[in-house]
Amino acid sequence: MTVTSSKKVFIRTFGCQMNEYDSDKMADVLEAADGYTKTDNVEEADLILLNTCSVREKASEKMFSDLGRLREFKDGQGAKPGVLIGVGGCVASQEGEALVKRAPYVDLVFGPQTLHRLPAMIARRVQSAQPQVDISFPENEKFDDMPPARVDGPTAFVSIMEGCSKYCSFCVVPYTRGEEISRPFADVMTEIRDLAARGVKEVTLLGQNVNAYVGKMMDPDSGEQLEADFALLLTAVHSIPQIERIRYTTSHPLEFTQRLIDCYARLPKLVSQLHLPVQAGSDTVLAAMKRGYTVIEYKSIIRRLREKRGDISLSSDFIVGFPGETEADFNRTMKLIDELKFDGAFSFIYSRRPGTPAASLHDDTPHAVKLKRLQQMQKVLEAQSTAVSESMVGSVQRVLVEGFSRKDGNELMARTDNNRVVNFPAGPDLIGQFVNVRITQAMHFTLRGEIAISVPDAKAA
Repeated sequence: MTVTSSKKVFIRTFGCQMNEYDSDKMADVLEAADGYTKTDNVEEADLILLNTCSVREKASEKMFSDLGRLREFKDGQGAKPGVLIGVGGCVASQEGEALVKRAPYVDLVFGPQTLHRLPAMIARRVQSAQPQVDISFPENEKFDDMPPARVDGPTAFVSIMEGCSKYCSFCVVPYTRGEEISRPFADVMTEIRDLAARGVKEVTLLGQNVNAYVGKMMDPDSGEQLEADFALLLTAVHSIPQIERIRYTTSHPLEFTQRLIDCYARLPKLVSQLHLPVQAGSDTVLAAMKRGYTVIEYKSIIRRLREKRGDISLSSDFIVGFPGETEADFNRTMKLIDELKFDGAFSFIYSRRPGTPAASLHDDTPHAVKLKRLQQMQKVLEAQSTAVSESMVGSVQRVLVEGFSRKDGNELMARTDNNRVVNFPAGPDLIGQFVNVRITQAMHFTLRGEIAISVPDAKAA
């Protein structure tokens, strides 16, 4: 039962899609339990939450900078009596009690796995007048205690697993989100069927290593408990009639099985777009990163994928300037980029994260050299992405209309199979529908199009 209240919550999200998903869940939990409504105006908020990311140094620095400015709402000229400030996510999980010592005006510190406990933490904070810290890792409790997801359009995110057990030498995720935990198969399917019944046509399955999913399921004939891998889950989601498009992120090369690759041959609803982080094109660097695969193994995955789905669009992650990376190592990465032709990428200079094995590695490469390498890489990656966009001009794309264009309220915004945003003039009655659009222009970040009248062979790029 929803509580009627005028209380407002402001949530600022840092980082990835997983954090965006968690922020939406925070809003859902708070609305269901205490009647909070979201606001984009921090000055009118009764509760201010920062949902943090600690994958890169700058993200956590930005959070502490924002947190410092929020102190004004506690004891500055703009102080608002009774306002509460909370920090969630990976930085909160990493810092714990130390965060309150550094910023004593923080009322709540909670990890990614305890956001569902926010209402109880708020109640204890009000009763005790003491900061509340909960950064534990309860298995599946987070999912079990969540209210039904809100549906705001034809697309939805569905978290199917949490955490990471890979322990790459540069990454803090296993320490901040815990080991890999998969949701039960039936729970995931129930949520997706519910979303489909409420008008969702596209789902994005989420996880730190989404293809590591191993969900428990019951054999309908024997009653025996079995394990469902990611390929089986995709097949089951594909069987839901109302779901017309399936995406997932982020995958890991180690769990990219042949069963998953075969899905691209037999599941047409599975988009022809894949984000598969490689991080580097040098076996020496990959070994130092403890990624668990070689360049040849990564290339083998892509080769087999393209045999099943020749038009698949590939994006990836790259770390430049990892400790010990030589010019020859970097050139090997550039060679890989040239060979595989990525359609997009997130690329960053290595960010040292305290507590990770790589933090103690010797690093004598000047920052100026790392920056030059990054700029060289990004120039090539951007050219590859631009070439894909330009190749789509003149083609007819089946797109899902998500809403109005951000820049022009008289136009609609839709997304192609390969995850390109297309803006085009049309009426609002098309929102939530799949339509065929002819691409007329490739912009820097988006495409422009027009409704296609004749569409006998519309096909995603």
